[in-house]
Amino acid sequence: MTRDNAKQWPRRSLRLGRLFDNVRPFYFVTFNTYKRHSLLARGEVHEAFCIFFTKAQEHDVAVGRYVIMPDHVHLFAAFPIDGITLANWVQSLRNVIGKRLLQLGIAKPHWQEAFFDHLLRNHESYSQKWDYVRMNPVRAKLCDTPDAWPYQGEIIRIPFD
Repeated sequence: MTRDNAKQWPRRSLRLGRLFDNVRPFYFVTFNTYKRHSLLARGEVHEAFCIFFTKAQEHDVAVGRYVIMPDHVHLFAAFPIDGITLANWVQSLRNVIGKRLLQLGIAKPHWQEAFFDHLLRNHESYSQKWDYVRMNPVRAKLCDTPDAWPYQGEIIRIPFD
């Protein structure tokens, strides 16, 4: 894209900019382990996630509900309007968890390169996604009920109004 085209065709619609510039972004995020290896569903990793999620508040990032599966993670997080980006935050999270995996004797690579994110716009979207996510361990036959899965929780209750 030439410089002139960049001015003519901005990456983000100006209309969307006006709609969302004053709204704290709230994301549904999923990322996977390398080749979907079962590395994550263990107490030491869950503890590292919880510590990272709690410290995220220092960067004005609020982590709500999450589920850690053996080979992927689902989480919901609200980000500041200005500040750390979702991509940088996910990279930091994967770095911290990767170091913990190395301490446990699990060699690299740990992660698939990309991650999935979806900007949530309403309570129904959050509820629908959470209902799906919380059933993952049951569908994978890792437990009988969602509440029986030990690698899930909620760091901060995020009311979505």
